[in-house]
Amino acid sequence: MPNIILFDDDVREHLLPLTFTRPVGELRVGILTIKEKWQHHLRVDTISHITQDYLVDKFPIHIEEDNIVINGSVLPSPELVQLIQELSPNEALLKDGELIATRLDEHQFEHLINNEEIEELGGFDVVDTPFLKINNLWDIFRINGEAIQEDFNLLTKNRISAPISKSNQVIAPENVFIEEGATVECAILNATKGPIFIGKNATVMEGAMIRGAFALCDHATVKMGAKIYGPTTVGPHSKVGGEVSNSVLMAYSNKGHEGYLGNSVLGEWCNLGADTNTSNLKNNYANIKLWDYPSERFVPTGLQFCGLIMGDHSKAGINTMFNTGTVVGVSSNVFGPGYPRNFIPSFTWGGAQGLKTYKTDKAFDTAEKIMTRRKIDFDEVEKKILEKIFELTSVNRSWET
Repeated sequence: MPNIILFDDDVREHLLPLTFTRPVGELRVGILTIKEKWQHHLRVDTISHITQDYLVDKFPIHIEEDNIVINGSVLPSPELVQLIQELSPNEALLKDGELIATRLDEHQFEHLINNEEIEELGGFDVVDTPFLKINNLWDIFRINGEAIQEDFNLLTKNRISAPISKSNQVIAPENVFIEEGATVECAILNATKGPIFIGKNATVMEGAMIRGAFALCDHATVKMGAKIYGPTTVGPHSKVGGEVSNSVLMAYSNKGHEGYLGNSVLGEWCNLGADTNTSNLKNNYANIKLWDYPSERFVPTGLQFCGLIMGDHSKAGINTMFNTGTVVGVSSNVFGPGYPRNFIPSFTWGGAQGLKTYKTDKAFDTAEKIMTRRKIDFDEVEKKILEKIFELTSVNRSWET
Protein backbone atom coordinates (compact mmCIF):
# COMPACT_ATOMS: atom_id res chain seq x y z
CA MET A 1 0.00 0.00 0.00
CA PRO A 2 1.38 3.47 -0.83
CA ASN A 3 2.11 5.93 1.97
CA ILE A 4 -1.09 7.61 3.24
CA ILE A 5 -1.33 11.32 4.05
CA LEU A 6 -4.44 13.25 5.11
CA PHE A 7 -4.59 16.89 4.07
CA ASP A 8 -6.41 19.92 5.48
CA ASP A 9 -8.26 22.04 2.93
CA ASP A 10 -10.34 25.20 3.34
CA VAL A 11 -12.88 23.26 5.42
CA ARG A 12 -10.36 23.43 8.26
CA GLU A 13 -11.17 27.12 8.80
CA HIS A 14 -14.87 26.35 9.31
CA LEU A 15 -13.99 23.72 11.94
CA LEU A 16 -12.23 26.16 14.25
CA PRO A 17 -11.84 26.26 17.24
CA LEU A 18 -11.51 22.45 17.24
CA THR A 19 -8.88 22.56 14.48
CA PHE A 20 -6.77 25.23 16.17
CA THR A 21 -5.07 22.37 18.04
CA ARG A 22 -5.24 19.46 15.56
CA PRO A 23 -5.44 18.56 11.88
CA VAL A 24 -8.95 17.85 10.58
CA GLY A 25 -8.12 14.14 10.39
CA GLU A 26 -7.61 14.01 14.16
CA LEU A 27 -11.24 14.93 14.87
CA ARG A 28 -13.32 12.20 16.48
CA VAL A 29 -16.73 11.39 15.01
CA GLY A 30 -18.33 8.03 15.72
CA ILE A 31 -16.07 5.76 17.76
CA LEU A 32 -12.77 6.55 16.02
CA THR A 33 -10.94 9.63 14.82
CA ILE A 34 -10.97 10.15 11.05
CA LYS A 35 -7.32 9.06 10.89
CA GLU A 36 -8.04 5.89 12.87
CA LYS A 37 -10.89 5.05 10.48
CA TRP A 38 -8.56 5.24 7.49
CA GLN A 39 -5.94 3.16 9.32
CA HIS A 40 -8.48 0.38 9.90
CA HIS A 41 -9.97 0.49 6.40
CA LEU A 42 -6.63 0.63 4.58
CA ARG A 43 -4.88 -1.66 7.10
CA VAL A 44 -1.91 0.65 7.61
CA ASP A 45 -0.15 1.51 10.86
CA THR A 46 0.99 5.02 10.03
CA ILE A 47 -0.85 7.99 8.55
CA SER A 48 0.49 11.55 8.67
CA HIS A 49 -1.00 14.97 7.89
CA ILE A 50 -0.57 18.07 5.76
CA THR A 51 -1.57 20.73 8.26
CA GLN A 52 -0.69 24.17 9.64
CA ASP A 53 3.00 24.98 10.08
CA TYR A 54 2.65 25.55 13.84
CA LEU A 55 1.18 22.04 14.28
CA VAL A 56 3.90 20.19 12.36
CA ASP A 57 6.13 19.46 15.39
CA LYS A 58 3.24 17.55 17.00
CA PHE A 59 1.87 16.11 13.76
CA PRO A 60 4.91 15.63 11.48
CA ILE A 61 4.44 14.73 7.84
CA HIS A 62 5.92 11.55 6.39
CA ILE A 63 6.58 11.46 2.63
CA GLU A 64 7.62 8.48 0.51
CA GLU A 65 8.18 7.91 -3.19
CA ASP A 66 4.58 6.76 -3.66
CA ASN A 67 1.86 8.64 -1.74
CA ILE A 68 -1.92 8.64 -1.62
CA VAL A 69 -3.19 11.98 -0.34
CA ILE A 70 -6.74 11.99 1.10
CA ASN A 71 -8.97 14.87 2.15
CA GLY A 72 -8.92 14.85 5.96
CA SER A 73 -12.59 15.85 6.25
CA VAL A 74 -13.73 12.71 4.39
CA LEU A 75 -14.79 9.59 6.28
CA PRO A 76 -14.04 6.27 4.57
CA SER A 77 -16.73 4.01 3.16
CA PRO A 78 -16.11 0.59 1.57
CA GLU A 79 -16.96 1.99 -1.86
CA LEU A 80 -14.61 4.97 -1.50
CA VAL A 81 -11.83 2.84 -0.06
CA GLN A 82 -11.98 0.54 -3.07
CA LEU A 83 -11.70 3.49 -5.49
CA ILE A 84 -8.72 4.87 -3.57
CA GLN A 85 -6.97 1.51 -3.53
CA GLU A 86 -7.42 1.32 -7.31
CA LEU A 87 -5.89 4.75 -7.96
CA SER A 88 -2.99 4.74 -10.40
CA PRO A 89 -0.15 7.27 -10.21
CA ASN A 90 -1.20 10.71 -11.42
CA GLU A 91 -4.91 10.03 -10.87
CA ALA A 92 -7.34 11.93 -8.63
CA LEU A 93 -10.84 11.47 -7.24
CA LEU A 94 -13.06 14.55 -7.26
CA LYS A 95 -16.54 15.43 -6.08
CA ASP A 96 -18.11 18.60 -7.49
CA GLY A 97 -14.62 19.87 -8.27
CA GLU A 98 -13.33 19.23 -4.73
CA LEU A 99 -10.29 16.98 -4.32
CA ILE A 100 -11.11 13.80 -2.39
CA ALA A 101 -7.92 11.80 -3.00
CA THR A 102 -4.96 11.63 -5.36
CA ARG A 103 -1.84 9.50 -5.88
CA LEU A 104 1.42 11.43 -6.23
CA ASP A 105 5.12 10.68 -6.35
CA GLU A 106 7.55 12.49 -4.06
CA HIS A 107 8.40 15.17 -6.64
CA GLN A 108 4.72 15.98 -7.30
CA PHE A 109 4.05 16.01 -3.58
CA GLU A 110 6.73 18.63 -2.92
CA HIS A 111 5.10 20.84 -5.55
CA LEU A 112 1.72 20.31 -3.87
CA ILE A 113 2.78 21.35 -0.37
CA ASN A 114 4.64 24.37 -1.78
CA ASN A 115 1.47 25.47 -3.63
CA GLU A 116 3.29 25.05 -6.93
CA GLU A 117 1.69 23.84 -10.13
CA ILE A 118 1.85 20.10 -10.79
CA GLU A 119 1.21 18.30 -14.04
CA GLU A 120 -2.43 17.75 -14.82
CA LEU A 121 -3.97 14.79 -13.05
CA GLY A 122 -6.47 12.38 -14.51
CA GLY A 123 -9.70 13.12 -12.64
CA PHE A 124 -12.59 10.79 -11.81
CA ASP A 125 -15.85 12.01 -10.31
CA VAL A 126 -17.12 10.18 -7.21
CA VAL A 127 -20.46 11.99 -7.10
CA ASP A 128 -22.35 8.67 -6.95
CA THR A 129 -20.05 7.12 -4.33
CA PRO A 130 -21.53 7.13 -0.79
CA PHE A 131 -19.39 8.52 2.03
CA LEU A 132 -19.69 10.93 4.96
CA LYS A 133 -17.88 14.25 5.12
CA ILE A 134 -17.47 16.97 7.74
CA ASN A 135 -17.90 20.48 6.35
CA ASN A 136 -19.06 22.38 9.44
CA LEU A 137 -18.77 22.14 13.21
CA TRP A 138 -22.33 20.90 13.63
CA ASP A 139 -21.73 18.02 11.21
CA ILE A 140 -19.72 16.30 13.95
CA PHE A 141 -22.78 15.62 16.10
CA ARG A 142 -25.22 15.60 13.15
CA ILE A 143 -23.61 12.57 11.45
CA ASN A 144 -22.40 10.94 14.67
CA GLY A 145 -25.07 8.23 14.63
CA GLU A 146 -24.15 7.05 11.14
CA ALA A 147 -20.45 7.21 12.02
CA ILE A 148 -20.95 5.15 15.21
CA GLN A 149 -22.81 2.48 13.24
CA GLU A 150 -20.09 2.31 10.56
CA ASP A 151 -17.30 2.13 13.16
CA PHE A 152 -19.24 -0.45 15.16
CA ASN A 153 -19.53 -2.67 12.08
CA LEU A 154 -15.83 -2.18 11.34
CA LEU A 155 -14.53 -2.88 14.86
CA THR A 156 -16.79 -5.80 15.75
CA LYS A 157 -16.79 -7.75 12.48
CA ASN A 158 -16.07 -11.44 13.14
CA ARG A 159 -15.48 -10.71 16.84
CA ILE A 160 -17.34 -11.77 19.97
CA SER A 161 -18.19 -9.31 22.73
CA ALA A 162 -16.95 -9.81 26.25
CA PRO A 163 -19.75 -11.23 28.43
CA ILE A 164 -22.40 -8.77 29.60
CA SER A 165 -22.97 -9.00 33.34
CA LYS A 166 -26.38 -10.31 34.36
CA SER A 167 -26.73 -7.36 36.72
CA ASN A 168 -27.56 -5.21 33.66
CA GLN A 169 -30.90 -4.80 31.87
CA VAL A 170 -30.09 -5.12 28.16
CA ILE A 171 -32.43 -4.56 25.22
CA ALA A 172 -31.22 -5.79 21.80
CA PRO A 173 -28.01 -7.38 23.18
CA GLU A 174 -26.95 -8.33 19.63
CA ASN A 175 -26.21 -4.61 19.11
CA VAL A 176 -24.05 -4.30 22.24
CA PHE A 177 -20.29 -4.92 22.16
CA ILE A 178 -18.06 -4.76 25.23
CA GLU A 179 -14.27 -4.84 24.92
CA GLU A 180 -12.04 -6.77 27.30
CA GLY A 181 -11.33 -5.02 30.58
CA ALA A 182 -14.52 -2.94 30.55
CA THR A 183 -16.82 -2.89 33.60
CA VAL A 184 -20.59 -2.52 33.19
CA GLU A 185 -22.80 -3.27 36.18
CA CYS A 186 -26.43 -2.52 37.12
CA ALA A 187 -27.01 -0.36 34.04
CA ILE A 188 -29.83 -0.18 31.48
CA LEU A 189 -28.58 -0.56 27.89
CA ASN A 190 -31.10 -0.07 25.08
CA ALA A 191 -29.57 -0.72 21.66
CA THR A 192 -32.76 -0.90 19.61
CA LYS A 193 -32.17 2.47 17.93
CA GLY A 194 -28.42 2.13 17.48
CA PRO A 195 -25.42 0.10 18.65
CA ILE A 196 -23.72 0.47 22.02
CA PHE A 197 -19.92 0.10 22.08
CA ILE A 198 -17.97 -0.04 25.36
CA GLY A 199 -14.20 0.31 24.89
CA LYS A 200 -11.28 -1.33 26.65
CA ASN A 201 -11.02 -0.64 30.39
CA ALA A 202 -14.04 1.66 30.24
CA THR A 203 -16.54 1.83 33.12
CA VAL A 204 -20.32 2.19 33.21
CA MET A 205 -21.34 2.73 36.82
CA GLU A 206 -24.50 1.58 38.56
CA GLY A 207 -27.81 3.12 37.61
CA ALA A 208 -26.66 4.54 34.27
CA MET A 209 -29.32 4.57 31.53
CA ILE A 210 -27.97 4.47 27.99
CA ARG A 211 -29.79 4.51 24.65
CA GLY A 212 -27.82 3.85 21.46
CA ALA A 213 -26.20 4.82 19.32
CA PHE A 214 -23.50 5.22 21.94
CA ALA A 215 -19.72 4.88 22.07
CA LEU A 216 -17.74 4.84 25.31
CA CYS A 217 -14.11 4.80 24.23
CA ASP A 218 -11.12 3.24 25.99
CA HIS A 219 -10.63 4.18 29.66
CA ALA A 220 -13.72 6.43 29.66
CA THR A 221 -16.39 6.50 32.38
CA VAL A 222 -20.15 6.91 32.65
CA LYS A 223 -20.96 7.93 36.23
CA MET A 224 -23.75 6.67 38.47
CA GLY A 225 -27.29 7.51 37.42
CA ALA A 226 -26.28 9.17 34.16
CA LYS A 227 -28.90 9.53 31.42
CA ILE A 228 -27.37 9.19 27.95
CA TYR A 229 -29.33 9.63 24.74
CA GLY A 230 -27.73 8.70 21.44
CA PRO A 231 -26.08 9.30 19.21
CA THR A 232 -23.35 10.20 21.71
CA THR A 233 -19.60 9.56 21.86
CA VAL A 234 -17.51 9.78 25.02
CA GLY A 235 -13.88 9.85 23.93
CA PRO A 236 -10.92 8.11 25.60
CA HIS A 237 -10.23 9.00 29.26
CA SER A 238 -13.37 11.19 29.44
CA LYS A 239 -16.12 11.16 32.07
CA VAL A 240 -19.83 11.93 31.76
CA GLY A 241 -22.64 12.23 34.27
CA GLY A 242 -26.02 13.93 34.42
CA GLU A 243 -27.93 14.13 31.13
CA VAL A 244 -26.22 13.99 27.72
CA SER A 245 -27.81 13.82 24.27
CA ASN A 246 -26.29 13.64 20.75
CA SER A 247 -22.90 14.98 21.81
CA VAL A 248 -19.23 14.19 21.18
CA LEU A 249 -16.40 14.50 23.71
CA MET A 250 -13.09 14.16 21.84
CA ALA A 251 -10.86 12.85 24.68
CA TYR A 252 -9.67 13.69 28.22
CA SER A 253 -12.74 15.85 28.86
CA ASN A 254 -15.21 15.75 31.74
CA LYS A 255 -18.86 16.50 32.24
CA GLY A 256 -18.98 14.56 35.46
CA HIS A 257 -21.99 16.01 37.26
CA GLU A 258 -25.67 16.87 36.94
CA GLY A 259 -26.64 19.28 34.18
CA TYR A 260 -27.58 18.95 30.51
CA LEU A 261 -25.31 18.72 27.46
CA GLY A 262 -27.09 18.37 24.12
CA ASN A 263 -26.14 18.57 20.42
CA SER A 264 -22.66 19.64 21.44
CA VAL A 265 -18.96 18.96 20.86
CA LEU A 266 -16.20 19.27 23.46
CA GLY A 267 -12.54 19.16 22.48
CA GLU A 268 -9.80 17.68 24.67
CA TRP A 269 -8.98 18.70 28.26
CA CYS A 270 -12.33 20.44 28.75
CA ASN A 271 -14.29 20.43 32.00
CA LEU A 272 -17.88 21.44 32.73
CA GLY A 273 -18.52 22.25 36.38
CA ALA A 274 -21.42 20.81 38.35
CA ASP A 275 -24.88 21.78 37.09
CA THR A 276 -23.55 23.39 33.91
CA ASN A 277 -26.33 23.42 31.33
CA THR A 278 -26.44 23.98 27.59
CA SER A 279 -29.48 25.17 25.71
CA ASN A 280 -29.85 23.38 22.39
CA LEU A 281 -33.27 24.75 21.32
CA LYS A 282 -34.46 28.34 21.02
CA ASN A 283 -37.66 29.29 22.83
CA ASN A 284 -39.17 30.31 19.48
CA TYR A 285 -37.97 27.08 17.79
CA ALA A 286 -36.09 29.13 15.18
CA ASN A 287 -33.12 27.77 13.24
CA ILE A 288 -29.84 28.33 15.05
CA LYS A 289 -26.83 30.37 13.94
CA LEU A 290 -23.26 29.53 15.00
CA TRP A 291 -20.07 31.59 15.00
CA ASP A 292 -17.92 31.00 11.89
CA TYR A 293 -14.27 32.03 12.18
CA PRO A 294 -13.39 32.71 8.52
CA SER A 295 -16.41 34.95 7.90
CA GLU A 296 -16.26 36.45 11.42
CA ARG A 297 -20.01 36.29 11.84
CA PHE A 298 -22.81 33.97 12.93
CA VAL A 299 -23.94 31.71 10.08
CA PRO A 300 -27.15 29.67 9.80
CA THR A 301 -26.80 25.98 10.61
CA GLY A 302 -30.18 24.97 9.24
CA LEU A 303 -30.69 23.13 12.53
CA GLN A 304 -33.30 23.52 15.23
CA PHE A 305 -31.04 21.79 17.78
CA CYS A 306 -27.48 23.00 18.39
CA GLY A 307 -25.80 23.46 21.75
CA LEU A 308 -22.17 24.12 22.68
CA ILE A 309 -18.91 23.86 20.72
CA MET A 310 -15.89 24.11 23.04
CA GLY A 311 -12.22 24.17 22.03
CA ASP A 312 -9.43 22.31 23.84
CA HIS A 313 -8.40 23.27 27.39
CA SER A 314 -11.55 25.33 28.07
CA LYS A 315 -13.52 25.12 31.31
CA ALA A 316 -16.89 26.15 32.74
CA GLY A 317 -17.52 26.89 36.43
CA ILE A 318 -20.42 25.42 38.40
CA ASN A 319 -23.93 26.48 37.34
CA THR A 320 -22.71 27.96 34.05
CA MET A 321 -25.51 28.50 31.54
CA PHE A 322 -24.63 28.32 27.84
CA ASN A 323 -27.14 29.75 25.42
CA THR A 324 -28.26 28.02 22.24
CA GLY A 325 -25.48 27.78 19.64
CA THR A 326 -22.49 28.90 21.71
CA VAL A 327 -18.88 28.64 20.54
CA VAL A 328 -16.07 28.77 23.12
CA GLY A 329 -12.51 28.96 21.86
CA VAL A 330 -9.33 27.32 23.14
CA SER A 331 -8.15 27.70 26.74
CA SER A 332 -11.00 29.84 28.06
CA ASN A 333 -12.45 29.84 31.57
CA VAL A 334 -16.16 30.69 31.68
CA PHE A 335 -18.04 31.26 34.95
CA GLY A 336 -20.53 33.41 36.81
CA PRO A 337 -24.29 34.07 36.76
CA GLY A 338 -26.31 34.81 33.63
CA TYR A 339 -25.82 33.76 30.03
CA PRO A 340 -22.37 34.51 28.57
CA ARG A 341 -22.00 35.62 24.94
CA ASN A 342 -22.69 33.12 22.14
CA PHE A 343 -19.09 33.49 21.01
CA ILE A 344 -16.32 33.45 23.61
CA PRO A 345 -12.85 33.91 22.09
CA SER A 346 -9.84 31.79 22.95
CA PHE A 347 -7.94 32.72 26.14
CA THR A 348 -10.93 34.45 27.73
CA TRP A 349 -11.56 34.72 31.47
CA GLY A 350 -15.07 35.60 32.73
CA GLY A 351 -18.69 35.39 31.66
CA ALA A 352 -21.87 37.44 31.44
CA GLN A 353 -20.53 39.97 33.98
CA GLY A 354 -17.53 40.80 31.79
CA LEU A 355 -14.59 39.30 29.91
CA LYS A 356 -10.85 39.78 30.12
CA THR A 357 -7.79 38.04 28.72
CA TYR A 358 -6.74 34.76 30.28
CA LYS A 359 -2.98 35.31 30.45
CA THR A 360 -0.87 32.52 28.99
CA ASP A 361 1.24 31.95 32.11
CA LYS A 362 -1.87 31.18 34.17
CA ALA A 363 -3.48 29.16 31.37
CA PHE A 364 -0.33 27.10 30.89
CA ASP A 365 -0.01 26.46 34.61
CA THR A 366 -3.55 25.05 34.66
CA ALA A 367 -2.96 22.94 31.54
CA GLU A 368 0.22 21.48 33.02
CA LYS A 369 -1.51 20.52 36.28
CA ILE A 370 -4.43 18.87 34.49
CA MET A 371 -2.29 16.94 32.01
CA THR A 372 0.13 15.82 34.74
CA ARG A 373 -2.82 14.19 36.56
CA ARG A 374 -3.18 11.95 33.49
CA LYS A 375 0.58 11.37 33.34
CA ILE A 376 0.95 13.38 30.12
CA ASP A 377 3.62 16.07 29.80
CA PHE A 378 2.70 19.63 28.96
CA ASP A 379 5.87 20.03 26.92
CA GLU A 380 7.37 22.76 24.75
CA VAL A 381 5.52 21.45 21.68
CA GLU A 382 2.14 21.88 23.40
CA LYS A 383 3.18 25.24 24.81
CA LYS A 384 4.26 26.62 21.43
CA ILE A 385 0.97 25.52 19.84
CA LEU A 386 -1.05 27.37 22.47
CA GLU A 387 1.20 30.42 22.23
CA LYS A 388 0.54 30.54 18.50
CA ILE A 389 -3.22 30.19 19.06
CA PHE A 390 -3.07 33.05 21.59
CA GLU A 391 -1.43 35.18 18.91
CA LEU A 392 -3.82 34.12 16.12
CA THR A 393 -6.94 34.78 18.19
CA SER A 394 -6.00 38.21 19.55
CA VAL A 395 -8.21 39.74 16.87
CA ASN A 396 -11.24 38.07 18.48
CA ARG A 397 -10.55 39.57 21.92
CA SER A 398 -11.99 42.98 21.08
CA TRP A 399 -11.31 44.44 24.53
CA GLU A 400 -7.56 44.18 23.90
CA THR A 401 -7.76 46.75 21.08
